[in-house]
Formats: sequence, structure tokens, C-alpha cells
Amino acid sequence: MDTAKLPEIIAWLAIGAAGAWLLLRLWSRFVPLRRGRLRRAALFAVLVAATTVVIWVGDHNLFFMGVPFFAAGLLCFGGPRLGRLTATMIFFALTMSVDALLDTYLPVGARPESLAGYLLRMGLRPAAYGALWLLLRRRLPDAPPELAPRLWRLVAGLAAMPVCALVAVVLLAWRRYESPSAARLALTQGAVVLPFVLVTAVLLLLAVGVLAEHQRLEQAERLAGLREMYYEGLRRQEAPLRRLRHDLRNHLTVVRGQLARGDAAAAAAYLDALAGSPALQGGGRLCAHETANAVLAAKRAEMEQAGVRADFRVSLPERLPLADTDVCALLGNALDNALEGARRCRDPWVRVRCRAEQGLLMLQVENPAEGPLRPNLATTKPDRDAHGLGLPILREIAARYGGSVEAAAADGRFRLVACLPLAP
Repeated sequence: MDTAKLPEIIAWLAIGAAGAWLLLRLWSRFVPLRRGRLRRAALFAVLVAATTVVIWVGDHNLFFMGVPFFAAGLLCFGGPRLGRLTATMIFFALTMSVDALLDTYLPVGARPESLAGYLLRMGLRPAAYGALWLLLRRRLPDAPPELAPRLWRLVAGLAAMPVCALVAVVLLAWRRYESPSAARLALTQGAVVLPFVLVTAVLLLLAVGVLAEHQRLEQAERLAGLREMYYEGLRRQEAPLRRLRHDLRNHLTVVRGQLARGDAAAAAAYLDALAGSPALQGGGRLCAHETANAVLAAKRAEMEQAGVRADFRVSLPERLPLADTDVCALLGNALDNALEGARRCRDPWVRVRCRAEQGLLMLQVENPAEGPLRPNLATTKPDRDAHGLGLPILREIAARYGGSVEAAAADGRFRLVACLPLAP
């Protein structure tokens, strides 16, 4: 190795590593990184090359850089395939437009020239990515957004336009080397198109964040509506029981009067009719919390009617620092998911354990799991617009109280565990 070039190589690697690190920080805010040291090392190497490769208007390096860039974006990031492709197109347009602008139009740094001029031209690339990070950091999503497929398709269609403009102005201007007039035209087109490609890529990143926030608010509103509907349904189911409890003294007065007259047969018939009231069917006291008890009793009756063995062990106090609608939605959706999964098994059963102690509400629901589960635990019911939101509702409730929800299948059973801290 020529030792005279060693400082240049070290500086080149340092500049490339800085640019790759900044790009990786930006990129990972929009799509999740996959695990694996080898995969991440390969991605970092591609980004180092992308931030140091020379891109001129009318040069073919854009094509040779595009192949590994898109391969790394699709293979080294997770999430839906369309989301990975969309993010890769946006960051390809962003990175290559910065490279092409600096390499083509910066008055210093064109080879052959001094090492200082070359390093200045190359060092402006990570500086540009750092400026973008400072500009966007307050508007970037905290976690990779989970956009609906229709939104990813929309953004992908928009992202294809700056990529096509970039390819057209850089690759299709190859005749600039054969004609001075073609060179002037290519450089003029590049000076106009490349800044718009860069600005469009930045605006698309902001648009993804806005769409993700809009979708989050829309889903939160929808989940809140579903919780309210669920809670109102349970309140209607409790109405007969409340009326019976309110009239219990009157019923006892009637029975006492019949017994006082010596009419035991009439008293027995009255008690039988009272016992047959729908308000007393399938109930039972499962815990001290009124809302939780109503939900658990209703779901246990539904399980028994469906032929599912129910094993409930619940210990909840009369009061919890949680909204009744959230308690209702938490228990109801967890048991609905378990009932749906148990019904598909040859030996259906559901096991529920729930306790509130030491400042934590712990809920564990288990049911048998036969066969492969659907991706993201999607519902098997035909009406997916009205069903299949149980797990997102649970996670939304847990996140709002600073808790967590974990769901996994192993050893032939599905287990859901929710943990919510109880504020004093």
C-alpha cells in the first residue's frame, strides 16, 4: 500500500462512516432495522459507499450504486415490503441528489486537485445529512410508522417521481461528453431538477410522518368508539341485574308475607320464578370490581354456552385507578381473542388469571393454539372491519397507562400477558 495515500484513505473512511451513520439514523426512523451483525455491517458498508461515490450529471455511477443500495434497503430493513421499497426510493433520491449536486456543481474538488479540495467536497456530504437531521429531528416519528397498505402505495407512487427525475437527469445525459451544447443543456437541467429531487425527498419524509400521525389518531378514535360501544353493551346487560337488586327488598317482602300466611307452596313458586330471571343466569361473583365482574361473568357464560371450559381466578378490589371503559375493553377483548382461538381447537379451554397487587394489574389469558397463527394475530372472522382489533386495543390501553402487552404462542398454547401500573 502506498503510504502517501494512507491519510487520504483514512479521511475517506471517516467521512463515509459519518455520512453512513447519519443516513442510518434517519432511515431507521421510518422502517425498522433487522437484527444480525452481518446484515447491519453490509448495510453500513453500502451506505459508506453511497456517501462517498462520485456522481456527475451524465455519469453511469448512479446505476452501479443503485443496485446495491436497493438490495440493502430491501434486505436489511424490516416491516412490509412496500414500506421498505418506498423508504429505499426516498433515501436513494435524497442521497444521490446530494452527491450529484456537490460533485457536479461545487467549484472545488474536481480531480485532479489538492487533497484538501477533495476532502472539502466529500466532507460536505455528511454535513448536508447532518443539516437534514437537525432540520427534521423534531418532526421525525419516534418509532417506524405502521402505515396501511393503501398509504404506503400512495407514498410509493409519489416517491417514484423524484427517482425517475434523478435517473433521467443523471443517466440519460450521457451525450454531454460528445457535444458542448449537450453538456451545457445537461448541466442546466441538472441544476434545475436535482434541487427539486432533494426537496421532494425531504417533503416525502415529512409526509410519511404526517400520515402516520393521522392514522394513529384515526385508529385511536376508532378504538375509543369501539370501547364505548362495548361498555354500553355490558351496561345494558347489567341493567336487569341492577333492577333485580333494587327490587330485592320488595321480593323478600312478598316471600315473607306468603310464608307468614302459611302458603309455602306460593313462596316456593315465587322464589323459583325469581331464580329463573335472566339477571341471575350465568352470573356469579368473580371479583369485587363491579365492571370487571360484569365482563367476566358475561364472558364466562358465553364460553360455557360455546362448550369452552373456563377457568377463572380473579382478585380485583372494588376500586381501580383505571377508567371503567378501559377495564371493560381490556378484559373483554382479551377474553374475546381467547374464545375465538379456543373455538377452533378440538379441546377448547380458556384460563384466566388476574390480580391487582403491589401497584400492578397483571392479566394472563391462555387458550389452546392449533395450527399456524395468522400474521399479526389477525382475526379469522369474515367481517374484518368489525373484528380483529382486540390486540391493538389492548396495546393502546396498556401504552396509555405506561404498561405493556405481550402475546406469543408456544407448546400448543397461546398466552397473552398484560401488565399495567396502578397509580397511587
